[in-house]
Amino acid sequence: MDLVEKRREQMFPKLTPAQLVRFAAHCTRRETAAGEILLNVGERPSGLFIVAAGSVEVLAPTSDVHTATCGYNLLNVLTAGDFSGEMSTLRGTPGLAQLRVREPGAVLHVGLDDVRRLVQSDAELSELMMRAFILRRMGIVQSGSGDVTVLGSSHAGNTLRIREFLTRNTRPYGDINIDQDPDARALLERFHVQPQDLPVVVCRGKVLRNPDNTILADCLGINGQPDDSVVHDVIIIGAGPAGLAAAVYAASEGLDVRVVDSFAPGGQAGTSSRIENYLGFPTGISGAALAGRALSQAQKFGAQLSIAWQAERLHCDEWPYAVEMSNGSRLRGRAVVIASGAQYRLLEVANVDRFLGSGVYYAATHLEARLCDGEDVAIVGGGNSAGQAAVFLAGSCRHVHVLVRSADLAESMSAYLIRRIEDSRNITLHTRTQITALSGVTRLEQVEWTTGKDTPQSRDLRHVFLMTGASPNTDWLAGCVTLDDQGFVKTGPDLTHEELANWRLARHPYLLESSTPGVFAAGDVRAGSVKRIASAVGEGSTTVQFVHRALRDLAAAPPQVVAAA
Repeated sequence: MDLVEKRREQMFPKLTPAQLVRFAAHCTRRETAAGEILLNVGERPSGLFIVAAGSVEVLAPTSDVHTATCGYNLLNVLTAGDFSGEMSTLRGTPGLAQLRVREPGAVLHVGLDDVRRLVQSDAELSELMMRAFILRRMGIVQSGSGDVTVLGSSHAGNTLRIREFLTRNTRPYGDINIDQDPDARALLERFHVQPQDLPVVVCRGKVLRNPDNTILADCLGINGQPDDSVVHDVIIIGAGPAGLAAAVYAASEGLDVRVVDSFAPGGQAGTSSRIENYLGFPTGISGAALAGRALSQAQKFGAQLSIAWQAERLHCDEWPYAVEMSNGSRLRGRAVVIASGAQYRLLEVANVDRFLGSGVYYAATHLEARLCDGEDVAIVGGGNSAGQAAVFLAGSCRHVHVLVRSADLAESMSAYLIRRIEDSRNITLHTRTQITALSGVTRLEQVEWTTGKDTPQSRDLRHVFLMTGASPNTDWLAGCVTLDDQGFVKTGPDLTHEELANWRLARHPYLLESSTPGVFAAGDVRAGSVKRIASAVGEGSTTVQFVHRALRDLAAAPPQVVAAA
């Protein structure tokens, strides 16, 4: 059996008689008629279907904005022993494919709660379904079939943001570059938009002009249907490596978990082209793939995810705590894990904001690489992210300039990346160098940098990648937890006696606990953390054992003591 056949067998496995028997207790039989729709695109699945007799078509929507036509691509035909579903089934989010009966017969319906129960309790069926769900989602994304189209321009910085949002949240979409499309004028007239309105997203029949991430997520139905009245055991702010690790361990141990992220699973790590020093992956793994696996694992155990939700404020004056979101939602939780990470700092150059997304980038994924194929680029930064970006971009760019303020890379970058940079003919390291000016009309065209006390030199460069420094995402924590001078969350033994003046519990803070009982920090947002993915995962998973203890402590403490803390 070749690799393609094996992958397809894993994507659409046949259930054995023994496996069907284990499903039987959770099934209800339903007779089907030719042409009957079992699930429409955009509907939230009620579970999955097992074909008992007849056949069912799996169809992905297609749309051509040039001709204003819609249709379907046939992805597969399910016959007796096949089952439906992909990751939307497990997440309870709108389906990406239509299920239509081809030949009349019968199906066995397994409800959503039973599907979730089986993936948690039956090891064999869990492996079978999870692998199939993941591969099917990947297949739909790779097919490009979908009911979303992005009309963008390289001169519109938000075009890249939207493409990245859809890609990192594994949503299939059509992509039209207005700068290159011969029918650009006709397209703009058809949708009644002006060039200044770009980017435009045609989402399920709606025309969205430069939508923010929240509007886009709402149109796609990316999030489930959260109930603001629910009190979760733990709220995790941030779905980077630390947050996802905390979610996997907390959910697998039976806690009610809500994970919130402002953009997409993976955090900064999700933009890494290849991580080669993460335990267990000797050939390396992309940040997006690692994040996708971790998210699927967390959701397998029941963790709930909200995307494009920005934490605005932590309310710690009463328990259970509440986290106020920018969209007006208010989540309540008995414990909170702060895993909101850090973001790369902007250059201290006056007009850098002008070129964000149109020449200045914070990630080096295949989306950015496609924009600068065959061109010269500059990377600012000396950490592992910068090194991974340099090696990755060197494979498709003409030349890569790495700019660092320090004298070398040894203190901030792993040795294997330094060796690759030194051995690459089209990567040049510029030490003691910083960018002093950016210029261009509608997009970045020229970069000026200075090395030491030398005269500034200008280069015709249209692409700069910023991967330097880190500013913690902690503005929303004001008044609740103690931060260090740089804004990182202080925890455990790093907290001084004075900083714990309002601490009212008999015990001292646990290792990763902040100055507020039951509020923890993990990963890059924590003061003194090691800025590596493995350490973030370790902190996220370790936090859960302290969450259990804190939940017992807080439940036993008088309400006034908790509030006073």
